[in-house]
Amino acid sequence: MPEVAAVAPSGAELERIACAAVRAGAAVVADGYGRARAVARKSSPTDVVTQTDLDAEQVVRDLLLAATPDAGLLGEEGGGRAPDARVQWVVDPLDGTVNFLYGIPLFSVSVAAAVEGTVVAGAVIDVLRDELFSARLDGGARCDDAEIAVSRCERLAEALTVTGFSYQADLRAAQGEVAQRLLPLARDVRCFGSAALQLCWVACGRVDAYFERDIKIWDYSAGALIAAEAGATTELPCPENDDLVIAATPRVFDDLRAAVELGAA
Repeated sequence: MPEVAAVAPSGAELERIACAAVRAGAAVVADGYGRARAVARKSSPTDVVTQTDLDAEQVVRDLLLAATPDAGLLGEEGGGRAPDARVQWVVDPLDGTVNFLYGIPLFSVSVAAAVEGTVVAGAVIDVLRDELFSARLDGGARCDDAEIAVSRCERLAEALTVTGFSYQADLRAAQGEVAQRLLPLARDVRCFGSAALQLCWVACGRVDAYFERDIKIWDYSAGALIAAEAGATTELPCPENDDLVIAATPRVFDDLRAAVELGAA
C-alpha cells in the first residue's frame, strides 16, 4: 500500500504550540537577563551569541518536537533538522541579543510554523513586558488574545518608521545612506534592535512602517505573518529587492518602498 502523508496540524493548533514555545523560551531568557556573556561570534565580531541564546533554543526545540515529532526545525543557533518534513518550525530563541548583552530591556523570542513552505502560524513574545503577539494564516493577529490591526496612517510624512542595520560594515554604510534619505520624508526613523518585535509593533499600530535588509528567515518569519494578518502590506526578501523586508500600512507602503531602494537618487 502507498504511504499516506501525515496530516499537518491546523493553523490554530500550530499557533497554540508556537505561543507555548515562545513562553517557555522567554522564561529562560528572563532568568538570564542581567548576567549575560558572549560565548561565540556569528557573521561578524559584533554579531554575538550568549549562553542564554543556546539554552533558550534548546528549551523551545524540545517543546516543539515533543508536540510535533515529525516536524523539521530551523533554529538560529542549532541549525536544521529534517529539512524535507512537511511541517517546519523556524526559531529565533533571542531576537535582540545585543540589547540583552548590554542590559537594554528590549528583546524577544520568535517561533513560526511553515507547512509545505508557507508560513501558517507564528508567535513573538516581548520577554520583559510579557506581551505575546501571534497569528495564523487567514485567522487574524492577536496581542495577548485581543485582535490587533495596523494604524490608519496614510502618508509617509506622518509615518513613524523603524528599521535595523546589518552587522556587515559595507552594507551598514549603504543602509546609513538610505536612512539619511528617508529621514526628511518620514515622521521619524528609529531602531530598537529586534526585527521580530518591530514587525509586531507595525501589526498593533504602535509604529506605522518597518523595513530592513540582511536579516534572516528566523528574524522575520513570525513577525511578518503577524503584520500581514493585522492588515499590513508586506514584502519579503528576494534577489529582485536586494534582500528587503518591509511591512507598512497599505497607504504608506508604496512611498516607503520607493524611498528605501538601494542606489535611489
